[in-house]
This record gives sequence, structure tokens and C-alpha cells, in this order.
Amino acid sequence: MFLGKVIGTVVPAVIHEGLAGVPLLWVQPLDKHGAPEGKPFVCADGTRMAGPGEMIYWEASREAALTLEPSFVPVDHAVVGIVDDLQIDPEPRS
Repeated sequence: MFLGKVIGTVVPAVIHEGLAGVPLLWVQPLDKHGAPEGKPFVCADGTRMAGPGEMIYWEASREAALTLEPSFVPVDHAVVGIVDDLQIDPEPRS
């Protein structure tokens, strides 16, 4: 699973039958410290609970398709949950 921040929503003109009612979110991927990392992408929100400004964790590829009902709808990224708090342990000294 990966961290991301919802930076917007997407409203499609045409949607696949299996994705009806599933919100599509514009997500900025984050590194393990919560800093932006990489380019934003569209993420299907199977939880139907995330919104702009929230930190989420997401899955990619085949695992993303498995998170939605019915399974194996055509998605590359899917929200798995919402992050309430992020605590990072200090790096051990060598």
C-alpha cells in the first residue's frame, strides 16, 4: 500500500458499467514522510468516503481491481482507506 493526498475529484463523461457510483479522485502520491512524490493520478474510491484534502492509502495494479465490487473492474489505482494519523519513527543511527 502507498500513501497519497486527495487533491481533487474527477467527473467522467462516460464510465464503465462496473464503476457506476464509484467516486474518482485526483491523488498526489506521497513518500513515507508525507511529502509529494511523483505525478498525480486518478484513483477509484471504493470506500466512497475520501475527499479533497484527506490523506489516504491506496493500492495499484491487480490489487486495485480486487478492492472494488465487482472485482476486476478496469482500474489502475484504488483507495483502500483513509489515514487518521501518520507517525514516523526516527531513523536508527549507524
